[in-house]
Amino acid sequence: MKGIITSFRRGRHTQYDKQMIIEVDGYESADDAEDLVGKDVSWNTGKKTIDGEISATHGDNGAVRAIFEKGMPGQSLADEVTID
Repeated sequence: MKGIITSFRRGRHTQYDKQMIIEVDGYESADDAEDLVGKDVSWNTGKKTIDGEISATHGDNGAVRAIFEKGMPGQSLADEVTID
């Protein structure tokens, strides 16, 4: 299953580099996205892969929050991830 990284998880004064907001194809509500919690996520570049896990839903439109094992670079924004 595929998803797109839309943003870092952030507040007014802070940005969490390990946590990303992901929109998943076919999930339109928080109730639908609840099924994804606990699944593995991986962002793959040509050279390396950064793995993570979906921890919670985000908002009411079916987005989820994923926590990765290390900080994500800015190049990952608007890029595709694989959900297992």
